[in-house]
Amino acid sequence: MEYMILFFTHSGAIKFKRKCNRKDIECELMPVPRSLSSNCSISARICTRKDIGELIDDEVEKVFLIKDNYNKLVYEGQ
Repeated sequence: MEYMILFFTHSGAIKFKRKCNRKDIECELMPVPRSLSSNCSISARICTRKDIGELIDDEVEKVFLIKDNYNKLVYEGQ
């Protein structure tokens, strides 16, 4: 499955990419798509069949499942 992850901070995105690398999950950092947020920030796009829950920590703001060109919000941090 393909996911777009948004973060509260740039450092959170960098930490997330390192975590993905350790778990052999391909992770691409990129600007947040305008369709998901008006904030100028960084996001990560991953494709995995692994449980996404084990990647989520307090640095993650939102997680969207990308399916058929539709972004479904599956997690929202506090």
